[in-house]
Amino acid sequence: MLQYPSAWLQNASLGETIACELRLQIINGTIKNGEVISENWVASEFGTSRSPVREALKTLSCEGLIRLERMGAVVIGLSITDVEELYDVRFLIESFVQQRLTQTDVEGLLGNLQRIVDKMELAMRHNDAVEFSYQDLSFHEAIIMAVDHNRILHLWKSIRPIVMTVMLITTEEVFSKGEKKLHTVIDKHRTIMKGLESRNRDVVKQVVQDYFADSRKTLHSSISGQ
Repeated sequence: MLQYPSAWLQNASLGETIACELRLQIINGTIKNGEVISENWVASEFGTSRSPVREALKTLSCEGLIRLERMGAVVIGLSITDVEELYDVRFLIESFVQQRLTQTDVEGLLGNLQRIVDKMELAMRHNDAVEFSYQDLSFHEAIIMAVDHNRILHLWKSIRPIVMTVMLITTEEVFSKGEKKLHTVIDKHRTIMKGLESRNRDVVKQVVQDYFADSRKTLHSSISGQ
């Protein structure tokens, strides 16, 4: 069953945990667009009071996944346009960040990225799509964090939960296509590392463009099939 990584939920409040589960069910289509979910129903499903449920619904409303109304929360979901816009924002963030990093010493970052790629390979061998997706997100997050840009980090954190959820769904599809496809994904991350190592802005720009052009195809296919 598709679920969030344990590391993701480790320090989460009950409201955040409920938001994660509802977010996943909304984006993967288990909860359909147009459905109305009530505080009482969610509280009953999770065996909790209504206070953390309100926290969860407020979070999902801010993310644009539901619309709060008097009768309950109406599910809006994530459209193909939403998905494409999400990747537009990711591309803009990483294109800026990676080009900025050509002006700095990235030796420490590259060592960290290699450790993450090693964990991705281990997850692949253990057929662990959840761990693989978490390490994938950690790879990109490490690059974003390395530039030490507060506004970029704030923007990243605002889309991070939806990015993680979409990664879980797309990674599950990638795993269904076999080990050869997974090796291709890992190689794409190694290409990003080589781009950063070159410290050449033109090289980095092209690498980021190629990465997101390819990733967008996989993501579009996965979400449109929900």
